[in-house]
Amino acid sequence: MDHQNRFDAYVSDIQQALDKYLPEVDVPQKKVQDAMRYSLLTPGKRIRSMLTLEFCRVSGADPSLAMPFACALEMIHCYSLVHDDLPCMDNDDFRRGLPTNHKVYGEDFAVLAGDGLLTHAFDTALKASSRLPAAQVLDGLRTLSEAAGVNGMLGGQAIDVENDGHLANLDALCHMYALKTGALIKAAGRLGCIAAGADEERVKAAELYTASVGLAFQIRDDLLDLEGDEAIGKTTYPRCVGVEEAQRKIDELTVTACRAAEHFDDPSFLVWLAKKLAGRNV
Repeated sequence: MDHQNRFDAYVSDIQQALDKYLPEVDVPQKKVQDAMRYSLLTPGKRIRSMLTLEFCRVSGADPSLAMPFACALEMIHCYSLVHDDLPCMDNDDFRRGLPTNHKVYGEDFAVLAGDGLLTHAFDTALKASSRLPAAQVLDGLRTLSEAAGVNGMLGGQAIDVENDGHLANLDALCHMYALKTGALIKAAGRLGCIAAGADEERVKAAELYTASVGLAFQIRDDLLDLEGDEAIGKTTYPRCVGVEEAQRKIDELTVTACRAAEHFDDPSFLVWLAKKLAGRNV
């Protein structure tokens, strides 16, 4: 299987699994369920969940073992997007080419849908217990909660909101990125390793890979915003160091990720993906 075909197969498998883990049921609270499904099943790149499956595979295990973790991670990411789009946050009208959740279901149900996705994520992760030992499931739940919480994605979002996007310096910016964007991406690699029962050396290599591609991905986003009209005046990586240095950093992080991938069996897809993400061609 070539790399693009593997990428497409992962996206398809994840989409089917998400539909299965969040079934449509005719219940009195159906509207909030519909709002959850609306955002969760909107087609996306599924990079975080894909990384979970791939790190399980290259650690020598069947990637399907990691699917509950992968889908739980996707639900947490989706909840964060639903809430980010709200008028009290980024006030966005469109997401992935479609009206945002609150534009379709109202602000009240968008809040409830986000809450529902976050809660359902942990129920989904627990489905891994049918095939994995309890200790590995517990480790996965801990990884998810830490990545989503105040010392992870939520904490990064809080820093961004409190500072209205204007961070004091590059160190503060990178810290915010490591939490807001990087925490869930870093968790993706760790979750795949947990599902495979990988040793600590591979867990550390997965975390280095995902931390590197996560920051490279964010810097590339900053460069794209700089070329357009988005985030005018906000603190971004290229505004701190310049466009040339920002691109050099992306290249450096991509090399680091590719070297970290060498700790795994058949790392070629991880290498390909790191390079694709650095160019944002996916």
